[in-house]
Amino acid sequence: MPCLKELFLDETGIKELPGSIFRLENLQKLSLKSCRSIQELPMCIGTLTSLEELDLSSTSLQNLPSSIGSLKNLQKLSLMHCASLSKIPDTIKELKSLNKLFIYGSAVEELPLSLGSLPCLTDFSAGGCKLLKHVPSSIGGLNSLLELELDWTPIETLPAEIGDLHFIQKLGLRNCKSLKVLPESIGNMDTLHSLFLAGSNIEKLPETFGKLENLVLLRMDNCKMIKRLPESFGDLKSLHGLYMKETSVVELPESFGNLSNLRVLKILKKPLFRSSPGTSEEPTFVEVPNSFSNLLSLEEIDARGWGIWGKVPDDLGNLSSLKILELGNNYFHSLPSSLEGLWNLKVFTLYDCQELKCVPPLPWKLERLNLANCFSLESISDLSKLQILDELNLTNCGKVDDVPGLEHLKALKRLYMSGCNSRFSVAVKKRLSKASLKMMVNLSLPGNRIPDWFSQGPITFSPQPNRELRGVILAVVVALNQDCIDDYQLPDVMEVQAQILKLDSPLYTHTLHLSGVPRTSDDQLHICRYSTLHPMIWTFKDGYTIQVVKREPPIKQGVELKMHGIHFVYEGDDDFKGEEHVLNETQLTVSQKLANFF
Repeated sequence: MPCLKELFLDETGIKELPGSIFRLENLQKLSLKSCRSIQELPMCIGTLTSLEELDLSSTSLQNLPSSIGSLKNLQKLSLMHCASLSKIPDTIKELKSLNKLFIYGSAVEELPLSLGSLPCLTDFSAGGCKLLKHVPSSIGGLNSLLELELDWTPIETLPAEIGDLHFIQKLGLRNCKSLKVLPESIGNMDTLHSLFLAGSNIEKLPETFGKLENLVLLRMDNCKMIKRLPESFGDLKSLHGLYMKETSVVELPESFGNLSNLRVLKILKKPLFRSSPGTSEEPTFVEVPNSFSNLLSLEEIDARGWGIWGKVPDDLGNLSSLKILELGNNYFHSLPSSLEGLWNLKVFTLYDCQELKCVPPLPWKLERLNLANCFSLESISDLSKLQILDELNLTNCGKVDDVPGLEHLKALKRLYMSGCNSRFSVAVKKRLSKASLKMMVNLSLPGNRIPDWFSQGPITFSPQPNRELRGVILAVVVALNQDCIDDYQLPDVMEVQAQILKLDSPLYTHTLHLSGVPRTSDDQLHICRYSTLHPMIWTFKDGYTIQVVKREPPIKQGVELKMHGIHFVYEGDDDFKGEEHVLNETQLTVSQKLANFF
């Protein structure tokens, strides 16, 4: 087959290539991926001078023939996960056209590099090579290199010559546990766009780090040995995303405010919650520089568990580009009135801020507000201006007696109030109108009964003539036995499921979204509504059955399903928009009946 250009033999059981393969003089692509029985290639492989791509990933190759250096047109060579391949022949340096070399996960012990070799190489992946302990100084001679990946390797140092990679754009050093320092020469990599250090044991960043003027993305999550950032850090003028979750940094340099293009800042630390009211580990308090308010391009801050205490500075309101602000599990007792000026803010999380006592007026574009486990919270400002608020979580806000403006939240779909006091619960129930309940997808609050017009399952679905199924509403009463439950440590109660069965066999199982874990053993009522776009609806066919059950086996012990009910909503059941006080019980819309129940 002299005209054959592509040959794919992936995942076959062949043990060797035939000697006649040298006749495929026009072959451009050869793939032997996952041919587990292939242990060697014939020497004549070097005659395939038209070959551009060679994929030998996940084979049992023990060596490569030296003739591989004759593949003058080879552009891509993949040797990933070749667990028996410990050495690559020196002739690989003769591959003048090679631009992609992937040896990820192989047993290679040394990188086959020399000065002046592989002049066209742009992408080099050697991550996951568990025996690779050394990076040769000749790496600096890869003059065309754009991406270098050394993740999950036991390398201990990087040569100073790595700074000679003057076109490098992406450098991966994730989970390099033996790598403790970066060379000062890294500051010479002025084209570097993305740097991945997550999970490494690097102890500090060099002072030259600020010279990376084109660095856009820096990921250093779980770099637990890093305790400070260099003063030059503020010189990273192009930095858009800084991800430093779970580092030991407790103070940001004053120059931090110079990061004029920073969009995303994730500096969260564990714990993301405290086990119970009034108890926690001794917190590490973090200092935020005055220059922080200069970060006018910031769109997202995640500073959960960062030990912010006392009060949040007033100049937080200067960050007018903020869309997401997550400050949960901190120690401040008040928020600045300037928050109302964050007119782009959509998501505001204050979960587990146990010292917070009041919430000031909030920006009108807010879509989600999470105040769960704010045990000291006493008052919330009028929310009536938040016309697009979609979700409000007040779980365990036991001191709150009222939420002014709640009845005006026309877009509210999720309201979580498990563990709140009964007086507050009664006040909220009275404000739940027909219009608000028609929008509501998830509602939870203290309660020990469900509407009597709900049916207890299992229920077999039977289509109604000329009336489409438009929705299903599930109501459950759940209690958590606080005596036997080990601190739940989850944001949701995950123990209740709805199942759709066909001939008694589960066809579809859905875990109810019971958000908010109450700090009480009192009964909690949850109502979940599913519309036509949800699989709970379009899965139904004539004769299928729906039931509500406890998860088996449970994720957590101590959850009791005390009561449940199911109600089908058909076309016309919830469509009437007028006043319903003149209608009898059977004529009422579903949403009006729910409002009457509350």
